[in-house]
Amino acid sequence: MPNPFRIRAAALTAALVLAALPTGCSSGSGDGDLAAQKLDWKNCPAPDEAEGGGDAPSPLPGGGTWQCATMKAPLDWSKPKGATIGLALIRARASGDASKRIGSLIFNFGGPGGSGVTTLPAFGTDYAALRTRYDLVSFDPRGVGRSDPVECENDAQLDNYFQQDATPDTRAERTQLINRTRQFNAACEKNSRAILPQVRTTDAARDMDLMRQVLGDAKMHYFGISYGTELGGVYAHLFPKNVGRAVFDGVVDPTQDPEQSSLGQAKGFQLALDNFAEECTSKQAECPIGDTPQDVKDRIAKLLADLDKKPIPGILPRELTQSAATNGIAQSLYSKDFWEYLTEGLEEAYDGDGKILMLLSDSMNGRSENGEYSNITAANIAINCADEKPRYTADYVQQKLPEFRAASPLFGDYLAWGMVSCTDWAVPGAADHPDVSAPGAAPILVVGNTGDPATPYEGARKMVDALGKGVGVELTYKGQGHGAYDSKDKCVQGAVNGYLLEGTVPKAGTVCT
Repeated sequence: MPNPFRIRAAALTAALVLAALPTGCSSGSGDGDLAAQKLDWKNCPAPDEAEGGGDAPSPLPGGGTWQCATMKAPLDWSKPKGATIGLALIRARASGDASKRIGSLIFNFGGPGGSGVTTLPAFGTDYAALRTRYDLVSFDPRGVGRSDPVECENDAQLDNYFQQDATPDTRAERTQLINRTRQFNAACEKNSRAILPQVRTTDAARDMDLMRQVLGDAKMHYFGISYGTELGGVYAHLFPKNVGRAVFDGVVDPTQDPEQSSLGQAKGFQLALDNFAEECTSKQAECPIGDTPQDVKDRIAKLLADLDKKPIPGILPRELTQSAATNGIAQSLYSKDFWEYLTEGLEEAYDGDGKILMLLSDSMNGRSENGEYSNITAANIAINCADEKPRYTADYVQQKLPEFRAASPLFGDYLAWGMVSCTDWAVPGAADHPDVSAPGAAPILVVGNTGDPATPYEGARKMVDALGKGVGVELTYKGQGHGAYDSKDKCVQGAVNGYLLEGTVPKAGTVCT
């Protein structure tokens, strides 16, 4: 199974629960200076299936419009004059006084595998203050969305893939999981052979520096969230002198290998579940899913154990399995705003109706209501497997289960077995962990959230240390959910906006409560 918990999924959840031009590989040569290319900005089309579908982005408040274009980049950065790939970009022009415009502010919302072309408009109003002095820009990284997407299995096959038992209890179930993983990975190789070796984070970082030049900026001004912080750190390592004003929010620990990362996420999601259970039982007159925090967690554990034996109706004809329910619960822990949906989903599941938990799970997996999948899972696996050197076996995971279960009785097995997702992957992994050392770079504001389930708080300090002395500046937010800026906390937003708009670096160690 893929490790889905690096996915920045808030936009997908909001769209699902609360309710660019064509690109690709070109066989032509990349002769000429790609940094001198002129982008042909036009009104954005509706997102395609690989981006998640839906409607074209709505106009911005005040009459601003979203524009899309395609930027050419080398398919293989070791052959910069060879074949090119088209990268889908989106922007909203700065809304303020043109004489005070700083440049472009490039966003990556994480994943890896998330479409920036669809996510930036979903959050556009949240960054209105930043738009006063920046063009807001995002993109589909190579292998994602409209940027020559990695393709593996079709929609029907993906329905089957996500229905499988991702937490095997017997040798037969383990064999079935490994075989199904091999089948998925073989489909990726068959359908996307040319792009698979070219989707490493270092490739995306080089694309961003080309983007900086094409957009006409002397420095890279950047806002990275979740995996976007890893991408930003790799960029800073490769191009330290080109770093302008940069913010990392929801910070990946760059010192961890995939096993350590998965174990850290197990602890992070367990902490978020503990906080959810405490809030429900302490702040509601009557918590509908348990009398005490432990009772809430015990009932959830029993539900998952029962689903392992007998799934319940979900979104017909599909059933809510143990794996889908675990996935849906994890999705709802990404933001405190979604805790009410988790409560409602659990209530209904206890009564035999799995629709809400399945909607949450579908959102995590990039499945729309009409049954079409974005390519977020395929891209997520492809980028992770190209980046990460370790390849874990079923026997190794089996040995590690006690440690993962100690970290999280609920999520431990799921995250441990997610480590086998690169079994027999066609491309070797690049390294045990990314190199983000960036001596000489401008200050980078690193924002850690104490209640973050997907990128635990400790990762912010590790990123600061890894960036190097005088580069990383840590800010702590004592809150819940993945990331901090979108919590709308005035302290966090004031510090981030002050740096990006005015260049005022907050005092290291600042705490927002």
